[in-house]
Amino acid sequence: MTAPPVTYRVREWPDLPALGGLRSLAWGGADDGSRWAAVLTRSLIWVTAHDGARLVGFVNVAWDGGAHAFLLDTTVRPDWQRRGVGTRLVQEAIRATRAHVEVEWLHVDFEAHLTAFYAACGFTGTSAGLLRL
Repeated sequence: MTAPPVTYRVREWPDLPALGGLRSLAWGGADDGSRWAAVLTRSLIWVTAHDGARLVGFVNVAWDGGAHAFLLDTTVRPDWQRRGVGTRLVQEAIRATRAHVEVEWLHVDFEAHLTAFYAACGFTGTSAGLLRL
């Protein structure tokens, strides 16, 4: 019996403790999911990836209410990485963001080792500033 393919869902409310668990597994630290309701209610879109009932990936798109949206929190379970899940999450997020005609720009910040990944997703490099608060 083969496993079902990964499914992708746009703006479908996720199981928040599972989202917190995914973030903890992928990024370290503790995340019980309790902060995600406030984040998602202010988001333009988010996309989740599922292996059956199990959450295996997530990406969020925040929005300034105008021309700029921001790709955040691209996350894939470590045991699902390098299978195209992250790329597909970003592609689905781009597609869903394009449906909002008022949005003209989708920004993403990333660490240097992810340059090739985001370039393959269609992003071009820019100069930007960052201030840790």
